[in-house]
Order: sequence, then structure tokens, then C-alpha cells
Amino acid sequence: MSQMRTGLLLFSPLLLVLVGAFVIPLILLAPTSFQEYQPGAGIAAGSFTLENYIRIVADDYYREVVVRTLGLGVAVTLACLLLGYPVAYLIVRGNPRWRLALTLLVIFPLMLNLVVRSFGWIVLLTNRGVVNNLLIDLGVIETPLKLMFNLTGVMIGLTHIYLPFMVLMLVAALQNVPRDVESAAATLGSSRLHVFRAVTLPLTAPGIIAGSILVFVLTISALVTPRMLGGPTYQVMATLIYDEYMQLLDWPSGSALSFSLALVTILIIWMSSRMTKRWAGLA
Repeated sequence: MSQMRTGLLLFSPLLLVLVGAFVIPLILLAPTSFQEYQPGAGIAAGSFTLENYIRIVADDYYREVVVRTLGLGVAVTLACLLLGYPVAYLIVRGNPRWRLALTLLVIFPLMLNLVVRSFGWIVLLTNRGVVNNLLIDLGVIETPLKLMFNLTGVMIGLTHIYLPFMVLMLVAALQNVPRDVESAAATLGSSRLHVFRAVTLPLTAPGIIAGSILVFVLTISALVTPRMLGGPTYQVMATLIYDEYMQLLDWPSGSALSFSLALVTILIIWMSSRMTKRWAGLA
């Protein structure tokens, strides 16, 4: 009982933050999402409708935004995993002289403001930016490539922003892999590639799952970078929610979208927790 009481006391500050910053806003969103919005008049008092949720599934525009958001999350997650795993492997298993430099390169972007980093990518990716001017000067292309206000620009910006989170999760997972297990596999005649595929990769699967879920959740809820690099025409769920609240003043529709996004996020975290526990049990 004493240990349980101590645990509750240690957990209570985090619990209060979660309840105040997450649970209570969700509870307040739920009734609003079932109300009806009348253009020019506002929210109809005493109204109840499921149209705000039906529209997310039935309307082609909303359905396209949802699919685009989930597709963007998958693409950014895969890009961060493919780029982040070699970097994390070099940090943990590479030359110790390069370890500090690589770690600083990974952590340094986190010290810059999100808006500053997004503006930096605007300078690089615009029609007359650094990338297009360099390619034109080298004779690779004749006309500027369209690298902004589409999936390409948003994916590049979000991959750069969330790559450090993936690398840090993978570094922790690689550090927990026993070196003697890999040495035993190598002693039995396995090649380095086979040791990586049969030993290292499976043992780092929980870190891969945790990093992928973290990047995916952050990507589908991102607002600043998609708005700056995607522009007003390239909509994802976060930018659509912002427009519903701030421009159209359609709070019920924005609340339904927000509640749906929160439920998707909770479902993904719950599924990842189940997958991680099952994988740990098999290991």
C-alpha cells in the first residue's frame, strides 16, 4: 500500500496535466461537435446532428483531406525510418570519434524554432530558391521544379523536423541490444548482414515501433509546416481544423474533425502499445 501510495503521488502531477490539457478539452469538444452550424447565424441552440461526423466520411473533399493526412503520416514515417536508422546505427556502433559530431547534428535542429526551420525550407524550395537555382546553373533542369505547395515540400519539411525524434528513439533501442548476442552470432559464422537482419533488427523492433508511432502522430497533427510549405490550397486535417475554427467560424465541424483526429491518435497509440507488448512477449 505504501508503494502504491508513493507511485500515485509521483504520477499525480502528470495525471493532472493530462486531465487539464487533454481530457477536459476533449470533453468540451464532444457536445459542440454534435451541434448544428447555421451560416450567418452561428451555432443553433439546442440542436443535435450527426452530420458533422457523417460529412467526414461521406463528403469527397473531407475524405480526400483525411486520406491525404494519413498518407502523409505514413510517407514521413517511412522516410524518417529509412534515414534515421543508419544515422542511429553510426552513432551507437560507428567510430567513437564521429559519435559526438553526429549526435550534435541530430540534436541541433531541435534547438531552432519550428517557424524558423520552415522558413529555411521556403528559402531552399521556392521556385527561385537555392535548390532550383543550383539545378538550373548546373544545367540539370531548364525550368524550376515545383517543390512547394504540394506533397513534396510538406514531406521534406516534416521529415527534417521529425527525423531527430526517430533517431533518438532508435539510438536508445540500439544501445539496449546486447553486444554479446551479436558477437555470438558472428562467432557461429553469420555474416554482418545476416547478424543485422536476424539479431539486431528484431531486437530493435520496439524502438522502431515507438519511433514510427511518435513520428506518425506528430505528422498527422502538424499545423505550422503544412500551412507554410503547403500553402492555403494543400489541406491536411490540422490546417482544415484551423480554417473551420478561425475563418469559417464553423466550430461544430472543427470540433468533429478535432475529436476524430484525437480518436485516431489514441487508437494508434493503443495499437502500438499492444504491438510492443506482444513483441516483447515473443522476444
